[in-house]
Parts: sequence; C-alpha cells; structure tokens
Amino acid sequence: MGTEVTVRSRPGTAWTTEIEAANHAWLADEPAAANGDDLGPNPYDLLLAALGSCTTMTLHSYARRKRWPLDRVTVRLRHERHAAPSGDGRSTVRWEEIRREIDLVGSLDGEQRARLLEIASRCPVHRTIAGDLRVIDEMVESVPV
Repeated sequence: MGTEVTVRSRPGTAWTTEIEAANHAWLADEPAAANGDDLGPNPYDLLLAALGSCTTMTLHSYARRKRWPLDRVTVRLRHERHAAPSGDGRSTVRWEEIRREIDLVGSLDGEQRARLLEIASRCPVHRTIAGDLRVIDEMVESVPV
C-alpha cells in the first residue's frame, strides 16, 4: 500500500509550498517571524497533524470494533528539541521528542482507557515515524512544457 503527495514551491515566495494529495490541495509555509508568509501550517505542524489524525482515527476504529462508548478523541501534540552534556562532558547529546496528550471523552472504564493508550502507539503513522524509516532520494529531470 502506498500513497503519493506532490509538493511544489510556490513561484514568487520564499517558503510557501503547494501540496496536492489525491483530490485535495493546501499550502504549507513558515510563520512571518521566520521570514515566511504564514499562508499555511509549517512542516512540523503537518507532521504532528498527520500523527494526531492517525491516532484519532485508529482509536475510533478500535473502539467502534469493540463497541466501546468512545464519543470523541482530542490529541494535542508538541515537537521538542533537547540537548544535554554527554556523560564525559566533552560533547552534547541531542534528541527530539513528540509529546502526545490524548483526551478521551466517553463512558470508558480504566481498563478500556489503558488499552486505548496502548492502541494509540499502533497507529500507522506512529509506527512509521518511530520505526525503521528510510527516505530514499532520487534526482529526476523535468520535462520542458
């Protein structure tokens, strides 16, 4: 199974990109404070949105299959960068984290809530970004129109 998304730089802008996926189109950009035009979410916003959307869909799907009373899911996500001195003090250790807060609304018991939290880590986007992901780049030549 695969999906395809096309992203093009928008002529006349520094950071704005035009995104197409299936029959949908939208923009991504950087905020004005980062010299963008703030015409859309930035790339990390899109990454977090993908994870949050997939989490929500996965939890609703699982709860529906189990016939659990899940009414609504809200997922809040933050991307954070961290740095700390290494154990020997001669270098810096850097890492990144995504913090995901999941709010479940419905008459769920503690066991159901705990199981849904486990299931959240099994959503396909979570498995992709936390797994052994490889990005394979290849140069292609544009055909003049």
